[in-house]
Amino acid sequence: MSPLQTRVLLDADQIARTLARIGSEIVERHPDLSSVHLVGIRSRGVPIAERIRDRIKETTGVEVPVGAVDISFYRDDVGLRSGADERLGDHPIVGETILDGPVEGAMVVLVDDVLYTGRTVRAAIDAIFDYGRPACIELAVLADRGHRELPFRADFVGKNLPTQLAEHVRVRLVETDGVDEVVLIGGGGETT
Repeated sequence: MSPLQTRVLLDADQIARTLARIGSEIVERHPDLSSVHLVGIRSRGVPIAERIRDRIKETTGVEVPVGAVDISFYRDDVGLRSGADERLGDHPIVGETILDGPVEGAMVVLVDDVLYTGRTVRAAIDAIFDYGRPACIELAVLADRGHRELPFRADFVGKNLPTQLAEHVRVRLVETDGVDEVVLIGGGGETT
């Protein structure tokens, strides 16, 4: 049996252009950026939110606040994940939630790397509401791979990636992985 096939879907330049476009779309939708807060979902959503903030600042001169939300205790599948990934098991790896300013009445743009089932988004929304009631919550994702289990859609999508259930989309970022790329793992069947 050969190892799973891996195919690069987005390279560093494509990721940079995609995040610049998402930043432009956010500015187009919210010309008055004074109440916009970007909130990255840990872990890769945070550097993506910071990059979007930087693109917005380059084009508008306005630096929107960026926060980070940890969803570890808001997940509905913590006890179910032990077989899938030993790191997660029954004891999630907990990060800190940091919000750069109050969310009460803010236009919160949640930022994540991949939108899949929608369970991460649900958990992040629950976490945000523990800190206040935003005027609106929108979702920005680098990649949408489909296969939703909950009724969520992204307002700002970098790339739609039709995938099979057996495939996995991995986002690797310089800040966390030393390289910028989005890869598809699996698919195409195994060869001997």
